[in-house]
Amino acid sequence: MRYGLIGEKLGHSHSKYIHERMVDSQYEMIPLCKDEFDVFMKEKNFTGINVTIPYKEMVIPYLDDIDDLAKKIGAVNTIVNINGRLRGYNTDFYGLLYLFTKNNINVSNKKCLILGNGGTSKTAQAVLEELGAKQILFVSRNPVGDNIISYDECYNMHNDAKIIVNTTPVGMYPHVDDSPLDLTSFTSCNFVVDVIFNPIETKLIKQAKGLGIKGLTGLVMLVAQAKQAEEYFRDIKLDDFIIDEITEELNSLLKSI
Repeated sequence: MRYGLIGEKLGHSHSKYIHERMVDSQYEMIPLCKDEFDVFMKEKNFTGINVTIPYKEMVIPYLDDIDDLAKKIGAVNTIVNINGRLRGYNTDFYGLLYLFTKNNINVSNKKCLILGNGGTSKTAQAVLEELGAKQILFVSRNPVGDNIISYDECYNMHNDAKIIVNTTPVGMYPHVDDSPLDLTSFTSCNFVVDVIFNPIETKLIKQAKGLGIKGLTGLVMLVAQAKQAEEYFRDIKLDDFIIDEITEELNSLLKSI
């Protein structure tokens, strides 16, 4: 049986630690370039895999079945191989929803900005809709489509947003001095969520806290989505306490490095 994570660049990932800590079984890092990705998906040489950038949407044509939630979101981050048939799920939704509810982030009737418009941004949209957001706008360097605005428009017309969610990789290790947005003019903002989990505090979140805005990065989301992924992989049920336990362990480990 083979379990692991596929993506283009995995050097920043904590998934191996999380999954092997959660379930006593080997979990592999499987970096794939785009040519290797096609071969890997066609060979189906795995029991269960997680999927990260840039393949969360690209895996969909290879699937035989897709969970209703993942189909609605349009992004898959967990795949189970059942006797040669591939079934896709989106456990990022559970992970991000857990982050919001665990930290009592109230988005009801609020204007929300999502930075980026890739696979994870669709998950963020689904979570914000679930929690009752009044308005959701995507901010992109290539603003094409409904509810997608440019960064200039974001600064000039939507700096009254209450919630900001970064789903871009800007600020991810090793580019820790980068930030997708200058928060200075967002004086109405209550909370900033950055789904990046390495570093444990991004430049965006540091600025938010410096401005008196509450902020969180995505480590707990990563652990929570892994918990649900393992439940799908092995047809088991894990207690939520393991999410907080592993998140605390990782926080301590990373702060000591």
